Parts: sequence; structure tokens; C-alpha cells
Amino acid sequence: MSTSIDPAATSLLRFATAGSVDDGKSTLVGRLLHDSKSVLADQLEAVERASLGRGQQAPDLALLTDGLRAEREQGITIDVAYRYFATPRRRFVLADTPGHVQYTRNMVTGASTAELAVVLVDARNGVVEQTRRHAAVAALLRVPHVVLAVNKMDLVDYAEPVFADIAEEFTAYAASLGVPDVTAVPISALAGDNVVTPSAHMDWYGGPTVLEHLESVPVVADPTGDPARFPVQYVIRPQTPEHRDYRGYAGQLASGVLRVGEDVTVLPSGRRSTIAGIDALGSQIDVAWAPQSVTLRLADDLDVSRGDLIAPTTGVPALTRDVEATVCHVADRPLRVGDRVLLKHTTRTVKAIVKDIPSRLTLGDLSQHPAPGELAANDIGRVVLRTAEPLALDAYADSRRTGSFLLVDPADGTTLTAGMAGAAFAVKATDEAAPVADDEGWDF
Repeated sequence: MSTSIDPAATSLLRFATAGSVDDGKSTLVGRLLHDSKSVLADQLEAVERASLGRGQQAPDLALLTDGLRAEREQGITIDVAYRYFATPRRRFVLADTPGHVQYTRNMVTGASTAELAVVLVDARNGVVEQTRRHAAVAALLRVPHVVLAVNKMDLVDYAEPVFADIAEEFTAYAASLGVPDVTAVPISALAGDNVVTPSAHMDWYGGPTVLEHLESVPVVADPTGDPARFPVQYVIRPQTPEHRDYRGYAGQLASGVLRVGEDVTVLPSGRRSTIAGIDALGSQIDVAWAPQSVTLRLADDLDVSRGDLIAPTTGVPALTRDVEATVCHVADRPLRVGDRVLLKHTTRTVKAIVKDIPSRLTLGDLSQHPAPGELAANDIGRVVLRTAEPLALDAYADSRRTGSFLLVDPADGTTLTAGMAGAAFAVKATDEAAPVADDEGWDF
């Protein structure tokens, strides 16, 4: 029987890179993988051959992540490239996200699960509009840690005043967005300065290298401080001779801690019971904490199915059918007022109607465009939704897992929009949404 929580067992950092076009994101990622010895020999040989074919004498480390042919031909990043690597101190999941404005939705995808964002700035250009845009997206997605990597310091003679001015400007802007933690590092991704090893050219800088910071940034939060949320994914009923009466509810604990003997409530039904047992990897345990995948057994024989949420009775989330959220539209076809969609929240999917789109956010200057009527691809805006069934939806500011959702096209299953419930920065209260006529059985 296990009762202790081992933080080291979850020492995994998910981080994303972002920045303006040609700031050197892919080169930084390639340098990070190369210098941390996370590149296989055949991968490096392939990059060397591709670099020679393009007339370059030294390996272009950006090719380690720019894997699509279109990306290599254009010299840009188009899609999110995921890389997995590890050092003796920590494991990493890295998302190299695009820098172009038209790929904002790709950055949202890459940063949505990130615990840290590395925002690159060209030391020659300083903080530009796209830099502010990516800082704003990181703030919207509640990414708790941001690293400002001032790249290409070799092209400004490793001048400390250049770095200091950029760091001051960015930190002030990030603070205005509510970003809680910013660490600035002067680097040269091409030469390897301060990426994995300290630079011999910037003795005026006494902070960590990029990798040192990634290895040491605190990301393992105490799960006991968060309210427990257990979305039911699957009901287990073996009905075998040795498990004739077994009824378990399998899923991944989205947040918090659950213990045997704890009083819980099943939502949306509101029925109450007690946790009779917790099974994990074939063994019985006394306590489970996020993000463990476990099977719960309840003391009472309740009607529980996929999509239900089990939570402690002392901290039950409120049920709602009216959802106000900030969303990023990811589909090519626009999202319009009156659209009928499916809302997928954790393991639960319900019908919903877009009642109103109060505003569209201009990330360049954080201004609001009121009543746009629709959201096009890459647009970020506020929406008001009405669901057919109640949802146990937390505010995104409180829980990134149970405060997020997807809007899906009911006709073909295409993902339309990624949503974050509750308030967002620089968003003012809007008037009550105008009613929308309903038909085709979507009247709720």
C-alpha cells in the first residue's frame, strides 16, 4: 500500500519555443539537442548531407526540427515539431512552434500544455510586434514560466546594454499581461553561447544557461493544493468468476488528490458516495494524485458513465450551461454566431450553440474589436455558448485541464476552436448576448 507522493517521479518539463520569423527558434532547438547529446548519429549525418546540398559548410541545426519539405525549402517553421529528450536531471517534451502570424493557431496548440515558453528575440531588432503577440498568447494560456532568449548576440558584439534594454522592455510588457515569471538569457544559438554551456564572450552575464534554467525551474507543484477532479473515461465491469461484482471507474486524475474513504460527488447527477478503493497497475493504493491514471471503486452502486466527473463533496465545481470563454479559432471555416457545435470538455461531449461573439482580440496591441460576428482561422476572441446539458467547468485561470475545451463540427468531427473558460486579460465585460433562433432540435 502506498501513501507517499514522490515529486521526482513526475520530473517532466513540457516547454514551447516561440518568436518572430528568423529569430532562430529552430536553430536554438537544434543547438539544444546537439549540445545536450540528444541527437542520434544518423540524424546528424542526414542534417550534414542536407546542409551540404544547400551549399552550407557547417551543419544547419535548424533542420533537426524543420522536418517538412516545405519548411526546408522556405527556411521557415510551419507546423509544431515535437521533440523528446532527457538529461540526468530532467525529462523534456519540446514543442517548436511557428513564428508567422498565420500560424498563431499552431503556437496555441504547442503552448497549451506547456509549463514554460522560450520566447526568442533577435538582438538586432529587439522586441517586435510578433514578440508581443507570442507573449500575449503565453499569458492567455497561463504558461507559468517564460524565458526571454535574446539571440544573435554575436551580431551585436555581445554588448551588455543591448541585452539589458531588450530584457527591460520585454519584462515590463510581460508583467502588464500578468506573466508571473520571466528569466532573460543572452545567447547565440548559432555559436552555442549560453545555450548548454556558458559563453566565454559574455563574462558580464552571471545567470544560468538556457538548459540550466530548464533543468532547475520549479514545475512540480504540490497536487494537494488543487481541488480534485476525476473525469471518468471508462467503466470496468469484468463480470468474471473472480471479479463478478467488480465495478470500477477508470480515468486520469486531472488535478488534486483523492483518498480511500473520501466523500465524493458524481457530476452532473449530484449523487454522493465514498471511495471504497483505488486500483493502479494491478495494485490497491490508498491515495492517488494528478496526473495518475487509476481506477476508482465507490461504496455505492451508482449510475456512473463516461463523461461524468467525480470530485470531493467539499469542493464540488458549479454546474453551468452558459459558458463564457476566450477561444482561438483553428479551423479554416469561420465560427459564426448561431453555429451549432459539439463542446468537448475532458471526457464529456455535449451539444452547444454559439450565442454571441462579443469581441475579437488584436494581439499586436491587445485592443478589442467589438462584435466581429465571426472568428476566422487564427483569430482569438470572446464567445458566449449555451450547452444542452450542464458542465462541471472550472475557470481556466484555476485549472488548465478542467477549464479548457474544444468546439467540434458535429457534421464531420473537425476541431473548430480551442477554448479557455472564464476571464482573460484586457477583456471588459460585455452586454448580455442577444438571443439566437434555434431549430433542428437544438433548442436549449
